[in-house]
Amino acid sequence: MSAPESDHSPLLDARDISLERGGKLILDRVSVQIPPAEVAVVIGPNGAGKTSLLRVLLGLWQPTRGQVKRRRGLRIGYMPQRLQIEPVLPLSVRRFLTLRQRAPRAELLAHLERVGVPHLLDKPVQSLSGGEMQRVLLARALLNRPNLLVLDEPAQGVDIVGQGEVFRLIDDIRRETGCGVLMVSHDLHLVMAGADAVICLNQHVCCTGRPEEVSRHPEYQRLFPTADVQGIGIYKHDHNHVHDLHGEVHDLDDNGTGGSHGCGHAHHHGQGRPKR
Repeated sequence: MSAPESDHSPLLDARDISLERGGKLILDRVSVQIPPAEVAVVIGPNGAGKTSLLRVLLGLWQPTRGQVKRRRGLRIGYMPQRLQIEPVLPLSVRRFLTLRQRAPRAELLAHLERVGVPHLLDKPVQSLSGGEMQRVLLARALLNRPNLLVLDEPAQGVDIVGQGEVFRLIDDIRRETGCGVLMVSHDLHLVMAGADAVICLNQHVCCTGRPEEVSRHPEYQRLFPTADVQGIGIYKHDHNHVHDLHGEVHDLDDNGTGGSHGCGHAHHHGQGRPKR
């Protein structure tokens, strides 16, 4: 495992990222900064651009506009949302873990032990349950001894008990190694409870800040109207526009209701945390 970081500069700093693909605007002026040893969570509805943002941050896609700066020597461990493996492909967990890089059996066992599944080393990948597969994917991400863990829906296909275990495991690893964590998830309650910062995305950054701040933000509540925010402190934020569930922006008229005009911003999206 990596030693905790002594350098406090951002692991990753993305400024004003816009992305267009196939003539469609997917991301609009998104800014994200990931400090070491902190957990940042990107939340948003389906189609909000969460996975696209990760691909840009990882360097897999080039943004149409904006810039992504990564700390020199940054090592990233990536855990994808889904992994399609042909059911007839003879692939053991051991072989799967070493597809991208060689590692001795002892090291593979150590990482599997860390995520609680050393007994799976020689099992066929196709025989794994959803929870087992997520742990194996996490072990693979740790093989690179990352400074930054990037996790796309890490509890995908896992039952509610298993989800809590996965998130606790991620938090334990972060505390032990000092790595930063950037996570995309729709499991709002579980991930927001352990986050240092939450970025609410709907093509652009709707709001960002600590979990209790974002949970009380009107745009978060508009996007997730059934979310239970009991027990989380009230957060107020001056705003002169609202966003509907389709991402459309409407100015507030004198009565505080949304009109059908363009967007007049009362704040700069994605820059720092909201004022309290």
